Amino acid sequence: MATELKPPIFLIGNYRSGTTITQKLMGLHPDVVTWYEPKTLWLYADPARRHDEFVKADATEKVVRYIRNRFLEYQLRHGNRQIMENTPANVLRVPFIHQIFPEAIFLYISRNPFSYISSMELKWQRPKSFKGLLRLLKDTPVTQVHYYAGDVIKQIVTKRILRRKYTSIYGPRYKGIDRDLQEHEKLTVIARQWARGNRMAREDLARLVNGRVFSFRYEDLIQDPERVLRGIFEHCGLDCDDRIVCAAKEMIDPGRQQKWLRLDPSQLAAIIPEVRDEMGFYHYEIPSLLVEQGSRPTRPPLSFQHGHPDIPSSR
Repeated sequence: MATELKPPIFLIGNYRSGTTITQKLMGLHPDVVTWYEPKTLWLYADPARRHDEFVKADATEKVVRYIRNRFLEYQLRHGNRQIMENTPANVLRVPFIHQIFPEAIFLYISRNPFSYISSMELKWQRPKSFKGLLRLLKDTPVTQVHYYAGDVIKQIVTKRILRRKYTSIYGPRYKGIDRDLQEHEKLTVIARQWARGNRMAREDLARLVNGRVFSFRYEDLIQDPERVLRGIFEHCGLDCDDRIVCAAKEMIDPGRQQKWLRLDPSQLAAIIPEVRDEMGFYHYEIPSLLVEQGSRPTRPPLSFQHGHPDIPSSR
């Protein structure tokens, strides 16, 4: 049996940005095994850290050895197939991942911030499920379980006992999020999660060697799945036959783009300053409904040929 780790494929994308459907589409390939959110594996270097930002220096020899060994174990346990890993908080730690896996292949997905904010606002209202808790603990070293028990208990108390609208925290924990939660409205914090996570991922991925990253928008995947999916598979060195394309089209639901309209337009207009600058990099425009609320139009879209600007594309 082969004992070498095949180059992992890392799907980099913020929470609620289409990472789950992309992972499922990648899982259609017989030579790929997907790994869904081994969150505590990535926190192994410092499980007590109150944010999710890890850098190259955190990838010590011990950490590199441990994480690579866990990946190899997972690969061998699943028929020696190539791993495609998806942990949304990794938008905040691309240099850390690249230091551990210099041979890695990267995919980067972005989504319209208003759809993201709407979906995230709902997730903030839901406590961690028992199934989610078991999955979290399954990938956690026994010696580190106590680091996560407190957060789980806090969530249960916040939602089940105190009956508050939102959980204590959800999604990517950027530096300063604890302070922001005390000083700002929830939608402002969620908007910063989108803007800071996307900016860090975009800038860090742009520093990688040309051709290492394939970037795409969730909206483009939904509207033209065959074109985007074939581009993804080509970038990863995988064949994409017609059966995969047909199965993918049946899995995709295009009717999920306007759910953000459930939110108060005035509240969304108020947080546009948090996302305006980053929107321009992805050709997202501020909806006219929000412009009418007094917001200023986003800056003119930047021109680029393939993928997002400043991010090397495979094409």
